[in-house]
Amino acid sequence: MTALAKLKLVSVTADRKSPTVWRRNKLTGHLTHQISLAKAAIAGDVFTAKTVKFVTDSESGERSSVEISRRVKPWWFTAANGKIALTLKYGAKTLEIIKGKNAVETADMDDLIATLEVIKTAVTAGELDEQIDQASRTLRAGFKKGKAK
Repeated sequence: MTALAKLKLVSVTADRKSPTVWRRNKLTGHLTHQISLAKAAIAGDVFTAKTVKFVTDSESGERSSVEISRRVKPWWFTAANGKIALTLKYGAKTLEIIKGKNAVETADMDDLIATLEVIKTAVTAGELDEQIDQASRTLRAGFKKGKAK
């Protein structure tokens, strides 16, 4: 009896996520950071996102992971009328939520957090897929301009 005969072998393919799902997950992650940033702003704290970076030691050549802090810029600002305006970003592009409208107006910071939660639910449900796809196409087109043909 061979060693492989002792194992239960099956035929399986990996579940690949579509580009739409990847983009949706990317925006959902950024919305989670915005919610944490808003909660920290209410509490008077500072929020920084933690990411893991792999570095190689120049002397020994060993590779290790290091946790670094990354500043998160708020997607909201106080508008001229005194209310808080929230824009959605995909990369450096501002998403047009519906035709002609690119911001959500909220009364205060607590309302901002509730609004961010609603938008996160909408993104997860796929309600903003077309807007995300359009922003992604625009963003990718910007990288192609400098290449020689």
